[in-house]
Amino acid sequence: MTPKQLVIQNNRNSKTQGAKSYSEVRIHGSDFLIRLVLSEFLKRRHYYHIMRPFHLAFPVDNLDKTREFYTTILGCKEGRSSDRWIDFDMYGHQVVAHLVDELETVQTNPVDGDNVPASHFGVILEINDWNELAKRLTESGIKFIIEPHIRFKGESGEQATMFFLDPCGNALEFKSFNSGGMIFAK
Repeated sequence: MTPKQLVIQNNRNSKTQGAKSYSEVRIHGSDFLIRLVLSEFLKRRHYYHIMRPFHLAFPVDNLDKTREFYTTILGCKEGRSSDRWIDFDMYGHQVVAHLVDELETVQTNPVDGDNVPASHFGVILEINDWNELAKRLTESGIKFIIEPHIRFKGESGEQATMFFLDPCGNALEFKSFNSGGMIFAK
């Protein structure tokens, strides 16, 4: 829709009667413009869902090592804590380490030639952030269980991925896609 079409369509709204330019429509008809932009956004084939932060709790057997790893290595901010758990802000999501007496063994599943830990969590990052994290992890001496690489090359769902363990053996995967539409591509 051109600015002229916006003015014409929006002039039907009494609040913007007589607007002659796109900027006047933006100033006087912001509620209309917001509805229009949202409507056009939702018509697109691929779009991100506007998401609230998720919450994930995971077991650990050492809070001190966990705190050091998540804050120093991954760069998470620490939130509330007690002598049995710690909240972390992981890219805007709340992840909570809970102290347990015994950790379970993680099973694996073959995916594109790699043995992927069946139980894992992480974040889908923009490619620049993914590259920066991969570099920071490599420089810090993290032992990857799956080295940073491109999975499903040339296929639907192509992605940059890497897997590593936190100090308590929890598997983390950080990945990146060329576009948001590839996340759930078949």
